[in-house]
Amino acid sequence: MTASMILIPAAILAGLGAFFGILLAIASRVFAVKVDERIPEIREALPGANCGGCGYSGCDALAAAIVEGKATCGACTVGGDECAQRIAAVMGVTVGKQKRMRAQVMCSGTHDVAARKYAYAGVPDCISAMRIAGGDKLCAFGCLGLGSCVSACQFEAIHVENGVAAVDPRKCTGCSACVNTCPKKLIRLIPYDTPHFVACVSKEKGAAVNKQCKVGCIGCGICQKVCEAGAITVNSFLAEIDYDKCTNCGKCAEKCPRHVIR
Repeated sequence: MTASMILIPAAILAGLGAFFGILLAIASRVFAVKVDERIPEIREALPGANCGGCGYSGCDALAAAIVEGKATCGACTVGGDECAQRIAAVMGVTVGKQKRMRAQVMCSGTHDVAARKYAYAGVPDCISAMRIAGGDKLCAFGCLGLGSCVSACQFEAIHVENGVAAVDPRKCTGCSACVNTCPKKLIRLIPYDTPHFVACVSKEKGAAVNKQCKVGCIGCGICQKVCEAGAITVNSFLAEIDYDKCTNCGKCAEKCPRHVIR
């Protein structure tokens, strides 16, 4: 075997490699998908939690949606006002100060006050428990306390205490992951700095509530009568607070005979 028998094939392979490399380089330029330069800038401003609280699959998808005009500059609740202002600067627009929100579990039905239909010993998951007669609590609206919301929270801001989920507002980012996971739909987003909320979502009549839970809202209307700002009303036997009107005077909480306004 001569040297030429080795060198010639090697040279041919090298030439082919160089040719196809150049061809691929040209093709990558010709067929390249142009990316709006604002997308990576917005992506850099986002916190990178990829929690899905904005309604998109992650921060990359949200950045693209903002540039396309499908999402607002303040769509990321985790990033808060600082994030919104940075994104607005990239987009060349102005946005108002973003109101920080937090999750709140609207249930007071702990083990010692809520009546039960049966003893549940199945999979420790609220969604699974719901399939058995709506859960073990007699109240159809009560927290099942099995922690589906805990598993959904990436920020360790929610845990279960005495059969009811509880939110740590210091850790809560208002991402809505727990809100979207709760099968009872009893976790709500409320203004971060509000001290008052109605810890019940039952729309049963007072007589039924009395049988189901010792602290559930009975729709008596006392809170509505004492609220001078007209911020609290009773609808379908349940007190509801309008946070745009609430002055945080605390009179509703003081007068509530069930102590369900906290």
